[in-house]
Formats: sequence, C-alpha cells, structure tokens
Amino acid sequence: MHVELKQKISVFSLVLLITGAIDSIRNLPGVALFGSSLIFFFILSAIIFLIPVALVSAELASTWYQEEGGIYSWVNKAFGENIAFLAIWLQWINTLIWYPTILSFIAGLFAYLISPTLAHNKYYLISVILIVFWGLTLIGLRGLRASATFASTCALLGMILPMGFIIVLAVIWLVSGKPLAIDLSLSHLIPHSGDGQSWVSLTAIMTSFLGMELAAVHVRHIDNPQKSFPRAMFFSVLLILSTMILGSLAIAFVLPKAQINLVDGVMQAFHNFLQVYHLSYLLPVIITLLLLGSLGSMVNWIISPAKGLLLAADSNFLPHSLYRLNKYGVASRVLILQAILVTLFCSGFLLFPRINTIYWLFTDLSTELYMMMYVLMFLSAWKIKRNFSYLNPSFTIPGGKIGYYLTCLLGLTGCFITLFVGFFPPESSMDTQEIHHFQAIFAEGIGLMLLPLGLLYLRKIICQRG
Repeated sequence: MHVELKQKISVFSLVLLITGAIDSIRNLPGVALFGSSLIFFFILSAIIFLIPVALVSAELASTWYQEEGGIYSWVNKAFGENIAFLAIWLQWINTLIWYPTILSFIAGLFAYLISPTLAHNKYYLISVILIVFWGLTLIGLRGLRASATFASTCALLGMILPMGFIIVLAVIWLVSGKPLAIDLSLSHLIPHSGDGQSWVSLTAIMTSFLGMELAAVHVRHIDNPQKSFPRAMFFSVLLILSTMILGSLAIAFVLPKAQINLVDGVMQAFHNFLQVYHLSYLLPVIITLLLLGSLGSMVNWIISPAKGLLLAADSNFLPHSLYRLNKYGVASRVLILQAILVTLFCSGFLLFPRINTIYWLFTDLSTELYMMMYVLMFLSAWKIKRNFSYLNPSFTIPGGKIGYYLTCLLGLTGCFITLFVGFFPPESSMDTQEIHHFQAIFAEGIGLMLLPLGLLYLRKIICQRG
C-alpha cells in the first residue's frame, strides 16, 4: 500500500472530490418535482441526514485518522468484523445499482449532442453506459492522484460552473417577471400533511445527499487530517446545500411538474432558458460541461467503496487474491470485477416499458440499501462513544455527549423515514399497474442484493474450519 500513501491531495481537492461525488446536477430534476416545497424538504433532509452524516464522519475520521477503512473500520470497532462486512457490502452493492442511473444521465447528455430522442432508447442507453463505465474504470486503475485530479477538474468545470449558470439564468427569469411553473406563496412552501406524494418523493433528496462518509477513505492522503478533514466536510456541506436548493428551484421555475423527465430534465430546463434568452448556440458548450461534471462525479464512487470492500479480503469474506494491488496501489481485480457486474446490471433497463420507471427503481433500491448502511453507521457511532470515551479527537460534535447522541438520533430518524417511504414510488413517474410491478421487483431486488452476503459469510466459516 506504500505506493498509494505517497499520493497526497489538498483540502481544496478533497472538497471538490466530495462535492463532485455528491452534488450532481443530474439529481435536480427529481428534486424539482417537489415544486415550491423543495426548500422545506432540503432543510429537513439536511437536519435529519446530511449534517448528522457529515458531523459523525468528521469526528470518527479525526479520531482514527491513521486508518483509511472508513465505514468498515468504524463498524468493526463497534460490532466486530461480521457486521462491518455487512456495512461495507451495503455501501458497495448500493453503488453497483446506482451506477446505471448516473450513467443513463450521461447517456442522455450525449443524446442531446446527436438526437434528443435517443435518451428514451434503452439499447442506446445501455451501450453508452458500458463504454463510459469501463473508460472510467481505466482511470481509476491509475491511482488516487490521477483520479483526484480528474475529479477536481471535472467538478470545477462540469458541476460548479453549470450550476452557477443555471442559477443566474433562473434569477434573471425571476426578476424579469416571467411566468413561473411553481407557486412561491407561503401556503405552498410548506407541504400539507395530507400530501403523501410530496413526502414519498423525499427519497429523491435523500439520494442526492448520499456518500458524504466516502471521503473518510482518503483521510490519510491529506496533511494534518485531524483538522483538515472536518474543515473539508464543513465547506462541502455548505457548497452542496446552496447549489442543490438553488439549482432545483431553477428547473422548477421553467418546467411544469408533469413535463419533468428524470433522465434529461436538466437539459429540458437549459433548453428552455437558452431559447428564451436567444442563447441556444451555447447548448453544446453546456452539454460538454455537464458531461465533464458527471464523469468526474463517478470516479470517487468507483474507487472509494471498492477500497473499503478490499479490507474484507483479510477477514476471509472474499478471496485473498482480490487484495492484490497494481503498481499504482489500486485493487485492480476488485475494480474489474465491479465493472463486469455493472455490465450485467444494465440489463435492468430492459425490464420496464418506461425509462422513468426503471430509473426510479434503481435510484430507490440503491437508496434503500445505502440507508441500511447508515443505520449501522449511526448505531456504531453511538456505541463507539460509550466504549471509547477516553479518546480525545481533534474534532468533536458540538454540544458534548448530548449533542453527539442527538446527532445520531437525528441521523437514525432520517434513515428510517427514507426506508419507509422507499416502498412508495411517485405516482407521476408510473401508472398504477407499474407501481405494483415496481413494488414486487423492489422487494425482490433487496433480497437478491443481500443473498450474496449470506454466501460470503458461509465461505468465511468454511475457510475458518478448514
């Protein structure tokens, strides 16, 4: 591992790595479905999920800054290696399912350069998904420094710049008095308790916040990690919240709820803005920038969960041959195996008649599995505070023990709410018959994703007895 440890990254690069991985512009259409109430749901989600995850990750990472296992190491300290493997498996398998959704967004962007109708062609989507993912895997095989440089550059050009641009266009739209597709009156800013569909769509916002803890696997690659890591988390949360709220509002301003497409909703909004302002010639430039941002966001997701899963090889859950590193300090066999499995998952696009349906299924299933992991993380954090009370990390959650436990409770609340609503997809994305089909495949999907876990645990027992 010595090769990889020499590859240091700056706090600025870490902020861009975190923000680029989480703050994806592709999430904006799903959030824009909230309409004017999205501000309420963003603030709620930040309080019961994003901020608790960031605070807990910052304290745990600064406590064991010499380790890079992230979630695996924390759960292992609290509940042992068996539960730790469950946690890292949930983190990794969720990303496996999530890849086709971000990759379908990338394919949709490519389609706008060729023919927008291709965004609804399943065979086109699958082809682009496979080409892009295998290409990014090759970048990941070049090591952390190459991946971080690529991701940071893409985040600046392809995420922050387009986000800022669409926000500016929306502000001009608002101040010029053009008609809005949403009602900004006070009565519409807060959702009604009886509006179940608004609460169901909370999954979309929770999904847009997943992955904050992934940064912990890079804690040994920054100078003065005890102070630098919490600082990076703080600025990342600030940047993510501001851009996501304003960017989602920008789309909601110009697109009626019924016209928002989850795959190419961002391009719909940009197209409307640019057409009104006679700037349509900028569309290819915007598409190119968005492509860069999406490609960059993928890199951290490809390497970080795989790095955590690698630690399980030493505990006989996985064949030890997977632990072998290439000359860049990367577990190349894990990444290649991951790419093969993503290739197989892409066949899921053929199971549903509409793209929106399969898009939501993959997003929802990924979120549900990830939330199970976060439940384990918050429970581990609670137990660690009790078992390791003698430790004095450089960063502690404000409010002492009360503040710490309250943060864990808020995080657990957010997780359980999301786990519950995950079984109820938004009615606007599919018809009634599809909803029943969705729920059946959704439940089966969770079972299938957990089945290999039992088989790997059985393998460990056999290896120990042998």
